[in-house]
Amino acid sequence: MIEEALQKRAKLVDEAIPKFLPITPPDELYQAMRHLLDAGGKRLRPSALLLAAEAVGGKPENMLPAALAVEFVHNFTLIHDDIMDEADLRRGLPTVHKKWGVPRAIIAGDALYSKAFEILSCTKSEPAQIVESIELLSKTCTDICEGQWMDMNFQTRKDVKEEEYMRMVEKKTAVLFAAAVKIGAILSGGNRDVSRALWDFGIKTGVGFQIYDDVIDLITPEEILGKAQGGDIIEGKRTLIIIHALSKGVTIEALGKYNATRSEVAAALTALKDSGSIDYAMTKAISFIEEGKSMLKALPETEAKNILIGLADYMIARKY
Repeated sequence: MIEEALQKRAKLVDEAIPKFLPITPPDELYQAMRHLLDAGGKRLRPSALLLAAEAVGGKPENMLPAALAVEFVHNFTLIHDDIMDEADLRRGLPTVHKKWGVPRAIIAGDALYSKAFEILSCTKSEPAQIVESIELLSKTCTDICEGQWMDMNFQTRKDVKEEEYMRMVEKKTAVLFAAAVKIGAILSGGNRDVSRALWDFGIKTGVGFQIYDDVIDLITPEEILGKAQGGDIIEGKRTLIIIHALSKGVTIEALGKYNATRSEVAAALTALKDSGSIDYAMTKAISFIEEGKSMLKALPETEAKNILIGLADYMIARKY
């Protein structure tokens, strides 16, 4: 049921992309902007925004510009993340910078970022609600940049604490989930208590999502994941799994080693499994998801609320 409900809303988003982001001159710029969008994706953030709107009595079709704005911001971060990580693949396709080069990829990401705010202003809501949503999304983008900066700094440190990781993940990943559902509520006339509850739901489930995403990076084969397995290890990222393992004195030879062989990565994966660090992260992810779902008690009983609960569960049940 949950996957069908998400697919229904993801389809609305997919169908709206060409309308709000048509290929116009200079064609290659818009092709680069559309590259990852057209490659698909789960559309979890825009779907969550539509569901939050429905949960407070809004019409999802009126919220499509806002949903796309959130998805454009997400894809802007992916383009820039791939440049920083020197990644070759995303969603099974060459990354934007691999296809068009780094300078053009930066421009494509920047253009998606600016386009997000342009279309957010087109939402059929009260002007004050639109202004509040623009303010929230702009603050969210700043938080994402702060989180990314923290994440990069962590790669050169051996003493990253779990609390620091949680703060970084909240900024880098969770705030966009939280902003999506809160914007859906704001633009649909939700009251302050409901909007706050949805924000808290987004923060908790967003953190759980990222922790689980780190697990997926390690345990999912490349042909399913669409990118190299164990990439976080090679890049030296201090995920919760790595932080936990290092705190237990586990040696990870491949950590931060860009020329690590497949056998070295496999040995690292085995060490992380044997140390219990992967299970530890899974337990943490589940705990955050459950806490997030409890925040939805503030919402009236609706089908959309039940789907949001299902979405939270889906975040730690998906395989890629």
